[in-house]
Parts: sequence; structure tokens; C-alpha cells
Amino acid sequence: MKKHARGLITMLGITMLVMGGTALAQQAPTPSADPAKVEAGDYKIDPTHTRVIFSYKHLGFSTSYGLFTKPSAKIHFDPQNPSLSTLEVTFDMTGIDTTVAKLDEHLRSEQFFDVAKFPTATFRSTKVTMTGPTAGTIVGDLTVHGVTKPVTLTVTFNGGGVHPMAKVFAIGFDASGTIRRSEFGVGAYVPLVGDEVALTISAEFDKI
Repeated sequence: MKKHARGLITMLGITMLVMGGTALAQQAPTPSADPAKVEAGDYKIDPTHTRVIFSYKHLGFSTSYGLFTKPSAKIHFDPQNPSLSTLEVTFDMTGIDTTVAKLDEHLRSEQFFDVAKFPTATFRSTKVTMTGPTAGTIVGDLTVHGVTKPVTLTVTFNGGGVHPMAKVFAIGFDASGTIRRSEFGVGAYVPLVGDEVALTISAEFDKI
């Protein structure tokens, strides 16, 4: 009897969870992919739903991947004139995560990013250009390991709308770009370990 009661309680819980999720989905408006419909103003990053992935070739055998897990960022978004929008990002370089503890320690060492001396990296936009209805480029100054170089990101606007859970206006983007790590003084083991580093980014921002 007790086993039967536990089963009924479990089924009831699952039913309520499904019904609650269905109700939320029905109430949530679909985000608009039209940048002109985005609310103007300042937005801060939602780190829970943001991923900054880096990848590079390893000895010609494979592609290695890692994450910068501690970004903080702010966007000023102008939907009427996107070229006036700005982006500022700061990375806590202690947040490098390759899922391999010894490699993470190595990347933080003096031989690579020297996190003790250069604890943060930054990106500040200098030019925003729309190349299509939901596509554009962001040119900015990337500072890593104490060296600043211009970097171009190719960006896709995913959508904007009221977040159904946070109840604030939210926007989301995907972006990609490449850098040469040796240009930032992080050239250990080039060319055995790839010099070119690909960046793959997906980010959500909530209106402040």
C-alpha cells in the first residue's frame, strides 16, 4: 500500500511539473528576431546562459576545447541605430576550464596566460556594423596577457523579448571569431599546438 501511495505521489508530481511547464510555455511570448523591436538601454550578461568556448588544434591529431567560465559583460543597445551600440566584456582568467585540472593549471601558469600577473582579459567594442537583418560584425580591442589587439566578431542576433521566468526584457546573440595567441604573447609550443584559436560564443543579456 505504501509503495502504491508513493507511486501516486510521484505521478502527481510529474503531472504538476508538466502542466506547469505547459502553462509557462503558453504564457511566454515568442522572442522577436527583429532588432528594431528590442527595448533600448543597458543590458547585463546572464552568466548562467552564456558560454564562451575556445578551441585549437593539438599536435595535428585533434581539436582541444575549453571554456572561459567567468565572463562579466554589459551591452548598451540602440535598436534604431545599432551602430551606436556598445559592448564591454571582462574575463576572470582564473575561470579557464578545459575539464582537465592539470591543463587548466598549466594554462594559468607563466608559460601561458600568467594569471597571477594578468588576472583579467577584456574586450571593448569600437565599431558595430549590421551586415543583414539579424547579422553583423563587432570590431573591438581585445586585451589578453597585457597585449591589446583588434579583433572582429561575426554576430547573429537570436531574439529579444520578455524573459518568461526573470520577467525582464532579454536579448541573445551568437558570435564567433579567431585570434592568433602568439600575437598576445601566449605562443608556447607553436606550431605543434595550434596558434589559431577559434572563439564560439552564445550569450544572453538581461535589461538593467
